Amino acid sequence: MALDGRGGPGEPDGSRYPPISEHGLIGDLRTAALVATDGTIDWYCCPRFDAPSVFASILDADRGGSFELAADVPARTRQFYFPDTNVLITRFFAADGVAEIQDFMPVVDESREADRHRLIRRVLCVRGVLPFRAKVAPRFGYGTEPHTVHLDGHEAVFRSPSLTLALTTTAPLESDGVDVWSHFKLLEGESHVFALDRIGDDLAPRACPRAEAQEQAEATVRFWRHWLSRSQYHGRWREMVHRSALVLKLLTYVPTGAIVAAPTTSLPEQIGGERNWDYRYVWVRDAAFCVYAMLRLGFTSEAEAFMGFISEHGILRGTRERGPLQIMYGIDGRRDLPEYELSHFEGYLGSAPVRVGNAATGQLQLDIYGALIDCIYLYDKWGQPISSGHWDEVGAVVDWLCEHWDQPDEGVWETRSGRREFVYSRLMCWVALERAIRIANRRGLPADLPRWRQSRDAIYRQIMARGWSAERSAFVQRLDGSVLDASLLMMPMAKFVSPTDPKWLSTLDALSSDLVSDSLVYRYDPAASPDGLRGPEGTFSICSFWYVEALARAGRLEEARLAFEKMLTYANHVGLFGEEIGRTGEQLGNFPQAFTHLSLISAAFNLDRALG
Repeated sequence: MALDGRGGPGEPDGSRYPPISEHGLIGDLRTAALVATDGTIDWYCCPRFDAPSVFASILDADRGGSFELAADVPARTRQFYFPDTNVLITRFFAADGVAEIQDFMPVVDESREADRHRLIRRVLCVRGVLPFRAKVAPRFGYGTEPHTVHLDGHEAVFRSPSLTLALTTTAPLESDGVDVWSHFKLLEGESHVFALDRIGDDLAPRACPRAEAQEQAEATVRFWRHWLSRSQYHGRWREMVHRSALVLKLLTYVPTGAIVAAPTTSLPEQIGGERNWDYRYVWVRDAAFCVYAMLRLGFTSEAEAFMGFISEHGILRGTRERGPLQIMYGIDGRRDLPEYELSHFEGYLGSAPVRVGNAATGQLQLDIYGALIDCIYLYDKWGQPISSGHWDEVGAVVDWLCEHWDQPDEGVWETRSGRREFVYSRLMCWVALERAIRIANRRGLPADLPRWRQSRDAIYRQIMARGWSAERSAFVQRLDGSVLDASLLMMPMAKFVSPTDPKWLSTLDALSSDLVSDSLVYRYDPAASPDGLRGPEGTFSICSFWYVEALARAGRLEEARLAFEKMLTYANHVGLFGEEIGRTGEQLGNFPQAFTHLSLISAAFNLDRALG
């Protein structure tokens, strides 16, 4: 039975893969799902962010699996969020009626219980009459595990070796032993409910009648609105800032306090290219920047939860014995994230390879020390004073850094071309030492301050002497080099240099000339600075928001505001951003991206303050 509204095998790729930006995100603080504007769930991992996919048609339209739900007649669609929530509505406009799907994962509190998982889809006819079709086609274990279906009336149970899901619905169901489908017609005021639950030895199937679905929808709306009401942001861009905050919250794994970089893997940074990575893990850098953004808005409990994650999993402990911090961890704190390829998946629009795991765990990235200790400094200042135990761990890390800051690393952009002496890495080592000194002085805590200050000042002098290019009249990517890098937009934000220092203003002009394209910012030029990967990439959205903030801090407020407003127009229809913007304006990379949304919050906050 052909129910696929996107065409079948052999048809043009574009007819089977909607643009990355044509999706909204729902989640339950344990995992998340992408819902396309045509009503298809084409990405969902269960029971948590980094679990094997159940629906992954965004990575392979034939083998990935999906949950289709759509009007069975030609219809226009519009997708939007229930205001101030993560409840997503997809509306269908047809000749004979209007209907909508309400998609959400119930969340009523922030319990650390990890096994609760439910995905609810409510279909309501708003006006007239509309026929619908549904097709639930899970493909377990990234499409590698066989499964069976047991159909009993309005319930279907999908069993695979690793996971069992139960679909309960008020609509009629049919099955071919692998997939289930339904055809139904709704009159004005009528509705049907589909609920997908993880079940197991201690988790029995449960029905989802219309009344219960309504109650859970209302409870979920209340949860998100209550959470968002704690925001202290009341500036000019409230809607976009609050949507970004809701995205960052969706990327939180509540059972441990971890924050993932993105809920997806292998969405390409270049269509048809190899820059496809798994982002469903905790990057120390990204998570620390998230905490900064959350603290700016007044969400201290998220910062406290992340500090708990750091503490519980001993991320700061053992530096002397184990050596440098790992750059990323699993959401349960595990350190081993082996990278391998899913060769049976063709990739989004043929962009192979599709990867699981991330080999960057073995890289040395010294910049993460600055991000993490700056995060701890801000938490100590705006949240709760850090404990004596935490301070001992911070002291050991800073002592290690005093001995090891002056060495090459892979850098913030995780290049795969060997280690280099990146200026940004030196900058963030300076931040780590400077913030640790601040904490010690403000709190009167014990520290080897003479040694810390000596190392801090040595880094400063090295950057000024060897990170500055007289030829380019700019700070550059690598010591004694001449290539520009947008990561250096962080220099004034990190308070390393005054935002009006002549050297910085000259650097800002050079970056504007070489890396900025109508407010959109490239990270660097891969041709001038090979990164070990083939092909070009788009503009990097976090860098575009850093550019806004750098302009604002330099007093160029009209330029900053215009660049910010332009950047907002690249958001998708529900305010979400991926990692990059392609050459023709499309969203690229894993989606949505925490890095982009946290930098949006920071840019909005500081631009608001500068505009007065």
